[in-house]
Formats: sequence, C-alpha cells, structure tokens
Amino acid sequence: MILTDTHVHLYSEAFDEDRADMMQRAMAMGVERFFVPAIDSTYTQSMYELEAHYPDKVFLMMGLHPTHVKENYREELKHVEEQLQQRSFYAVGEIGIDLYWDKTFLPQQQEAFVYQIRLAKQYGLPIVIHSRDSFNEIVEILEEEKGDDLFGIFHCFTGTLEQAKKAIGYNMKLGIGGVITFKNGKIDQFLREIGLEHIVLETDAPYLAPVPYRGKRNESAYLKEVLFKLSEVYGIEAAEIAAITTQNAKDLFGI
Repeated sequence: MILTDTHVHLYSEAFDEDRADMMQRAMAMGVERFFVPAIDSTYTQSMYELEAHYPDKVFLMMGLHPTHVKENYREELKHVEEQLQQRSFYAVGEIGIDLYWDKTFLPQQQEAFVYQIRLAKQYGLPIVIHSRDSFNEIVEILEEEKGDDLFGIFHCFTGTLEQAKKAIGYNMKLGIGGVITFKNGKIDQFLREIGLEHIVLETDAPYLAPVPYRGKRNESAYLKEVLFKLSEVYGIEAAEIAAITTQNAKDLFGI
C-alpha cells in the first residue's frame, strides 16, 4: 500500500533527535509522500534542507500560519510572496484563522488569509486551511473568494456533517487525521456519508497522535491508524482507501 501524509511538520524540533529514523519508520509503513506546510520564515531554511535530503519524498508548501500572524505579519507575507516568486511549491499553506489561542489579531489573520488565497490563485495552487474555533469566519472569506480557481484542503477537519458538505462545496478536500480515532472525535459518526473522493489522509505530526498513541508525539508512521479507522468507518478494505486517498492527493497537488 502506498500512503500519502498530506500534512506533516517534519522540520519540527520534536524530531531533531531521530528524524531519519522517523522517516524510515514511515516509509516502512508505506508512506511515500510527505507534504510539509509552512509556519513562518524562521522554518523556511529547515524546509529546504529536508527537501534536499528527501527530494522524491518531501513536497513543500509556503504560507504564514494564522497563529504566527503577529505585529510583523506584513513582513512575513512579503517573505511568502518572495519565496513563491523564486521557486515552485505544491500549495499555499497552512493558512487560515485560529481563534482558539488568541483573538487579538483577528483582523490581521483575516487580511493575511485573503492575501494568501489570492497568491494561491495567482500561482494556480491549492490552499491548505487551518481552522480552529473559526469555521464561520473562514466560510465568510471562502464565500467571497469562491470560484474554479479556489481549491484545497480543510486541514484537520473536525466539524459537523453540515460543515463538511459546506467545505466540499468550496472545492475543498477534508484532511482526516488522528481525531477520527478519538472516542469524542465525533467525525467517525457521519463520515461515511461523505464520498471518499473528498478525503485525504494526514497526521499533523508531531501533533494529534491517533489512538493508541494519543498524548504522545505523533509521526507519519501512525498514518496507518487513521487508515485502519477509515476502513472500519467505510466498511472498505484499507488498501482501497489508501489507493483512493493517495490519488486524491496526487490530483490535488498536481503530482
């Protein structure tokens, strides 16, 4: 089985001690492609180094994470734009709005989100959306920006069936990760009503480790747990889900 981790922070300090081993474990589990979202300019060099080490495995995004939209956000957006001008990326992400940690910079987060959506359109790239306690605020902007040139992934989707359908209506895939294995995750109760053509797999490692690793550091090898849970939810062989979700990712990212 070939698997695709559509969202993993491989450059995270959490992997500094055993990154090569972690990558080997993931590849041994069948994970062939790792899509790496940006956070801010301080991680750009680490991302490029990772890509140089694993040129056929690591696929980079560029963007400013909403929790890193601070006083210097315009400088950071300029950095994003400069990087997009200089080389190719597979998505603009992760971008969006996060009202869980801090609501102070909501207007700036909204501005940065719109700005980066328009950059993605300019370069014909998908967007990867971070939405935490902010689904309505995200949808407000997507409604303004919708069109054939707007497409991407609702990363770490944890909403309701109604929200899932709304997200899909904006040409978004649902990024399904460890939350589907949580007892209180709830998405496993309705996900079968969503066609597999709308689903991609992700870990968000080192965050959100699935059961039975919940509370520990997540890693891409644990994508198998997400796959097996989806197999249970849909009543379909894991190999078929792996094939469909990998093809979805390839189509979306233009691989």
